[in-house]
Amino acid sequence: MSETTAKGERPESSSGAMRRVVERVEQLVFEELEPGHELPSEGSLAADLGVSRLTVREGMRQLSARGLIEVHNGRKPVVAAPNGKGVGDFFRTAIRRDPRALLDLLEVRQAIEVQVAVLAARNASRASIVAMQAAIDDMRRTVDEPAEFSEADIQFHELLAAASGNQMLTILIEELSDSQRSSRVQSVLGHERLGRRLDEVCDQHAAILECVERRDEAGAGAAMRAHLRSTERDLTAALR
Repeated sequence: MSETTAKGERPESSSGAMRRVVERVEQLVFEELEPGHELPSEGSLAADLGVSRLTVREGMRQLSARGLIEVHNGRKPVVAAPNGKGVGDFFRTAIRRDPRALLDLLEVRQAIEVQVAVLAARNASRASIVAMQAAIDDMRRTVDEPAEFSEADIQFHELLAAASGNQMLTILIEELSDSQRSSRVQSVLGHERLGRRLDEVCDQHAAILECVERRDEAGAGAAMRAHLRSTERDLTAALR
């Protein structure tokens, strides 16, 4: 039976047909088109690949879920800019299932953000340094407002990643931001349980930025490592 089934017949849904759709669109995304460019229409892809429109539509859903394309009603899908959607979804799901996964996430941060700080010390522009200082100023201004304090904290780390000059690291840190909101709530709670003030957290960020501004790569890495060790103590206290 042809994959383009007649009306009333069960739509073809074999794994082979789906694989052809996914592989063809991946080829377009990775080899032929740039982010923002439109993909061929459902009908065009279905005719070219000898599959049903339903198969094309399901393939597009899968690719959209992976963050490779953007699908909008009434318009052709477009190639998405590079992003870490799947990574972010994984961490959000893991933490919702088990809050203690926040400690695992912190180990991931230790593996990534020390290198981010090193690269930022090497590559940060004057404008990025000014923006990071503004984020620290926002943290100091909101030490009595935990939600606002946490948002400024997250912004500092995103700005630091952008200053590294490494797009992949920047995307990873941005995609971890939602999970980091849960982490920040817990670490602030643990910080208070240990009888410590949030001003100390501001000072830790300031120490990182000072090394970045001096182009002290080793110092920036060490300052970030010390900050994350302190965060680990706070999280452990909150999750007891």
